Parts: sequence; C-alpha cells; structure tokens
Amino acid sequence: MHRIFIPFLFVVLLLSCDSGKKDNGGNKEIEGSNTAVYFEKLDSIKIDYLGNPSVHDIDPKSGTILFMEHRQFTEDIMVANFEGEILDSFSKLGDVPDGYGRLMSTLRILDDNTFLVYGYNGFMTYDFSGKLLSRVKLKTFQLPFFRRDAMGFGMEKSGNRYVYPDQEVPEGISESDTRFYEEMDLMFLLNPESGSREPFIKLPEGSLFRNGKFFYMNAWRPIFTIDDDQMYVVFGAEPVIYVYSLTEPYSLLSSIPFDLDDYRYFRGSIDNSVDHTLMFTSGNILNIKKIDGYFVIAYFPGYSDADKEAENENKTQQENLLFRERMLKKYAKRIAILDAEGHKVSDFVPDGLTPESMLLRNNELWMQEKPDEEVERDYFRLFRVELRVENKNGMD
Repeated sequence: MHRIFIPFLFVVLLLSCDSGKKDNGGNKEIEGSNTAVYFEKLDSIKIDYLGNPSVHDIDPKSGTILFMEHRQFTEDIMVANFEGEILDSFSKLGDVPDGYGRLMSTLRILDDNTFLVYGYNGFMTYDFSGKLLSRVKLKTFQLPFFRRDAMGFGMEKSGNRYVYPDQEVPEGISESDTRFYEEMDLMFLLNPESGSREPFIKLPEGSLFRNGKFFYMNAWRPIFTIDDDQMYVVFGAEPVIYVYSLTEPYSLLSSIPFDLDDYRYFRGSIDNSVDHTLMFTSGNILNIKKIDGYFVIAYFPGYSDADKEAENENKTQQENLLFRERMLKKYAKRIAILDAEGHKVSDFVPDGLTPESMLLRNNELWMQEKPDEEVERDYFRLFRVELRVENKNGMD
C-alpha cells in the first residue's frame, strides 16, 4: 500500500456548547477545548481503470477489492488487490447458466477467495475467478426498491444473516393513504442459506414520517450501520438515530436526535401533491458509521428556500448546467462527528473524499476519492482513514 506521510488532512476541534468559535481554514476551532477530533489518511490504493467504477466491497483480511462497471447492457465484475492490480474480470449478468440475473444489492466478500451475490436468481457464491460455487433460490421475490450500486450501500452482515434496506407495503395501500407510512416494512433479514427474507423494521412511532403528512419518494430511505448486536438507523432526512436490537424481538432500544448546522430538510406536506424535485434539494442523511464510540454522519445540507425556487425556474440547458455546478459547490456534502449522546463534536467538508462512500470493514474506515468533474482520470483511488481523538497537549 502507498503510505501517506502527512500528520493529518482534516482537523476539527471538539465543540463545546458554551465556547466561542473561530474559522480555521474551513474547520471549526473551539476556544477553551483541550480535545481535537480529526480524520487522518493512513493508506491509499490506486487502481488503474478508465471508466465509471462502483466499488462494492473491500476486504482488508484478504487484501481484496470488488468493483463493477455498470453499463446499460453489461455489468463487469472486477477483482483487484491492495497493490492496485486487477486480478480478474468477468460478467454474470443476464440469461447465462451461472448468472445472477440482475443484482438486488452490492456484492459482499465472504473470505479470501469467495464472494456473495444477492440477485434475481438467488444467493450465488462465486470464487474470485468467477466460478459459481453454490446457488440458493429465493423463497420470495420482490424487485428491490432502494438498490444503489455504490460504495457504502447494500446489505450488512449480522450473524449468519444480512441486514438489507428495502421497502414493502401491504397490498391495497397507496402513498396517498397515510397508513402507507405506518404499514410499510423498511428493513429485512436475509438468510443466504435458506433463501428467506424476513421483514423486521417499520417506521417507529414518533418518527417525522408518522406525523400524518406526505413526503417525496425515498425521503424515508434507511441509512444504517451495525455494531455488535445493535443496529443504528437514520430514516432518510430525519435527523434522529434509532437504535434497535438485532436479537428477537428486534426492539427499538432508544432514539438519539441530533442537530446539524444549516440542515434544511423537508418536514412534510398536508396534502399528497408533493414537489418531487425535493429529492434533489432537501437535506438528507447519506451514510452513518459508528467508530470508537462516535457516530460519523455523511449528509447533504439542502438548498435554501431561494435556491429551491431557482431550481424550478425555466432555464436553458446551459443555464441549468451552470446552476447545478454552482449548487454543488455551494451545498457540498459534509461529514459530522457526533458523540454517543448525539452532540456534534465536528462538522466539515472532507477534502478530496466522497462523504457517502464510507465503508467500515474489519474496524477500518475506507472512503473513495472524490472524482474531478473536469478531468477524466484513468484511475480511481481509495483511502483508509482513521478517526483521531487527541488532547491538545499531545496525549491520546
């Protein structure tokens, strides 16, 4: 791996409710605090590849990376090592004897030579050369509602099963019925050994989405992380971490509300004629990880009311492109670090990293380098980063 000998890339000092703030190069330094909380880039992996890759999984134990190129009619699976070498590539898409049909979730590495695919044709286990080793048919099939082929998303392992975000609504209930928000299932337990799929989480009472109002599509999409036998879930735009037990009866243990600076999110409409451009302009939580007792939250802050109105104005194609470029810079995706009680201890735009790509494997946090929209690269890069909590006097 390529070591990076830089003391730290991002430093954000621990917030104190009563302390004054001053700007420090885009980071927030808090007067009176003796604790520093920051990210340090430790290692990087550069993979020579020209295209639009989606990283599906990273395994520090075997030193393996699985990524894919998703095109209209092909999906190529590529296996790379931590030296950046692509070891093999193959396709299992579509109507082939050992194919998965279509993907339902991101790929998951099982060990030093195999990976799991959850697809239309079942739970398929392949080795790193693409040989099919086993197939378990699905007991029930439903098209995935929340599928996203990107680093940081997909099913996560819990015991011998996988936690999977999806949506299922009882027949006969539509989005124009407020029972929709009460009755829909949003989290499932997948069993690759039996092919079963078991719903176990609905929107909790007291949630923003149970307030009797209506929301744009996917406003409630679950973002989650697993730590030991507990699951931490944020439902879409709602700034609350819900803590669930992952042992039956999967009880809601607690909820942790949190505040973010200038976080503008949609709180619902009294009728069902919702402006669905809100899915692009409303604030939204993008990813969550729990590291050393801290919550690391990736989020999109959301447009101001004036910019929401400007979004809907009639513009030429060129004006639209320029407007979107300005908005991407003005409302950059951010990372907030919260303590166990939900108090914010730092908040920043990570330099050169994609906030929502956070992937936690073997207690290591990995992130993908932010692509340069103006320069086409013939490579992509992954970084291993570490959350540092230090005393200003130099003691950890």
